[in-house]
Amino acid sequence: MSVLSVNKNNFDSVKNSEKPVLLDFYADWCGPCRMVSPLVDEIAEENPQYLVGKINVDNEPELAAAFGVSSIPMLVVMKNGKIVNQAIGARPKEQILAMLG
Repeated sequence: MSVLSVNKNNFDSVKNSEKPVLLDFYADWCGPCRMVSPLVDEIAEENPQYLVGKINVDNEPELAAAFGVSSIPMLVVMKNGKIVNQAIGARPKEQILAMLG
């Protein structure tokens, strides 16, 4: 499954997904975000059991504020509409997958 571009218009359907959700908060100008982005893409392709989305903080300031994003990249894992895990900064793929576990 490919990565979903998440915005305030489709966020409710993402939040209410029956699958665990991985959200990648990023910006185009952020160097560490560009390191994490291909890893998030790989996780989405290789793990159809997860819903993987990316949120551009410059385009979606309301969502960034709702999640208290103070630094990017920020990865958030949600299950049943609730945040169960989050991490700030670039992470290797194994650590991102472990967050979903």
